Amino acid sequence: MSTTDQHPWGRVDEAGVVYVRTADGERVVGEYPDASADEALAYFERKYADLAGQVGLLEQRARRGAPAADVAKAVATLRGSVAAANAVGDLAALDERLAKLGGAVEELTEQQSAEAKAAVDQAIADRTAIVEQVEALAAEDPAKTQWKQASARLDELFSAWQNHQHDGPRIPKNDANELWKRFRAARTTLERNRKAFFAELDSQHKDVRARKSELIERAEALAPLGADGVSQYRSLLDDWKRAGRAGKRNDDALWARFKAAGDVLYAAKAESDAVENEEYQHNLEQKLALLTEAEPLLKATDRGAARAALLSIQTRWDAIGKVPRDQVKSVEERLRKVETAVRKLDDEHWERSNPEKKARSEGLAAQLTDAIAKLEDELEAAKASGDARAIKDAQEALDARKAWLSALR
Repeated sequence: MSTTDQHPWGRVDEAGVVYVRTADGERVVGEYPDASADEALAYFERKYADLAGQVGLLEQRARRGAPAADVAKAVATLRGSVAAANAVGDLAALDERLAKLGGAVEELTEQQSAEAKAAVDQAIADRTAIVEQVEALAAEDPAKTQWKQASARLDELFSAWQNHQHDGPRIPKNDANELWKRFRAARTTLERNRKAFFAELDSQHKDVRARKSELIERAEALAPLGADGVSQYRSLLDDWKRAGRAGKRNDDALWARFKAAGDVLYAAKAESDAVENEEYQHNLEQKLALLTEAEPLLKATDRGAARAALLSIQTRWDAIGKVPRDQVKSVEERLRKVETAVRKLDDEHWERSNPEKKARSEGLAAQLTDAIAKLEDELEAAKASGDARAIKDAQEALDARKAWLSALR
């Protein structure tokens, strides 16, 4: 018996014909002339190994979640190839593995169908979220919308929509069309609101530019007045602030012209102030000397003498005249402080000498004196009886009335 007769899956006859053994018997798979029987069998065993490798690869693809339809198609093709294979090996085992793989494909189909449905549902939810964000932008009050940020956000959402459409799972046509219809409508509304807003803004800016140009002309016309035109310029400045905005670029240019007109006036005023300050410097020195004379009155107690001294100082103060503009506030505040102190002496005197208040005070003092005498008798009686509670109450009432009397005096 040759070694090929002992092979479990095939043999080679004397003519070099190669057979494969199957459950239905032997069948010819080919010839391999001019070679030994072992070489012939090895050749057809390699063909079997190729088929087994294809089956193994397909099993791996199925385990890794390859599309069930692709796996099913490959199983059918391979089963046909195995059934008619010109190869030597356990073809029944390969067919059994493929049959088992075909059963797994059904489970894989169900799983992938569920996964595909979940992916589609998620894709619809994701696109709906994108649409709702665009609709939220479109629903904003155009007057309050930050249009630069809103436009950038719209671009981001449109890019997200395109990426999702390109990379995401395909969703049903009706859902896709409905969502795109909503997205497009919201985007159209947003663009229409943006155009209307900027058209209105341009109109407003045009009106403001005209108003500010008029103010500039009026400000420039004040130049011949010099320092005397400053007050009118300040009035124009108030009008300028109320005029509104004309757009940053226009506002900057318009303001530069308006400010230049004001600078001319303020420069003239600065020159005038410098001349005045020099003229009034001597007046300042005189008033500082009067303040040195006046400030001791802050501690005065003689009302009549303080009033007479202050009157003299005020008369001379008025006669001196103006001081440099930047010193007016400080010297006037120092004099006001002295005047307040002297006025306080008058107020205190009036409080003390007011006949009505004095009468009320004397009447209350008499009442308190009588009450104190009575309470002292009650305190003595309580002490004699040893009543601790009565002693305490009488003492507290007596102390209170003595305090009131002391305050009146």
